[in-house]
Amino acid sequence: MASLNKVLLIGNLTRDPDIRMLSNGRPVCNFGLALNRNYKDSEGNRKEEVTFVDVECYGPRAEAIGRFFSKGRSIFVEGRLKLDQWESKEGEKRSAIRVVLDNFEFVDSKQDGGSNNIERQPTAPAKTDSNKDAPASTGSSTDTKPSADPDLDEDVPF
Repeated sequence: MASLNKVLLIGNLTRDPDIRMLSNGRPVCNFGLALNRNYKDSEGNRKEEVTFVDVECYGPRAEAIGRFFSKGRSIFVEGRLKLDQWESKEGEKRSAIRVVLDNFEFVDSKQDGGSNNIERQPTAPAKTDSNKDAPASTGSSTDTKPSADPDLDEDVPF
C-alpha cells in the first residue's frame, strides 16, 4: 500500500517562535502559522477563511527560524503531518495534528517591511580569521540596496 505524507504551506507566523532544548541538547522550535484563503461564495460575495496550524522543527533549522522569524513574518514550510495523542488531567483522550518542518524558505524580505516580494541581496564574503573583525562592506556609491549582513550567510544552516 502506497502512502505519502507531504505538506507545502505558505503563511504568516501567529506568534514568535518558541525555542527550547530537549534533554539531549537538541533545539526544538514551535510556532503557529495562519493560512489565508480568499474566495467567492455562490452568491458572488468575497469571503476569507483562515486556518491555523502548529509547526515544530528540530536542530539547525529550529535555531534559524528562531533567529530570523517573528510574529507576522511570511514563511514557506515543507514538511509532514504528525498526530499527537495524550490524555488530559480529567482522563479525556486528546489529539492534535501538527506539521513537522523538514525545510523552509523565506517568502519576504526583512528590509522591505514585510511585502511578499523576494529581494535578492548581494552576499558578503564569508568571514575568515584575517577579516573576522573587519567592518562589513558598504558597497559602492552607485548601489541602491543596503549591503547584506555578513553574519547572515554563516548562520543559516542551508
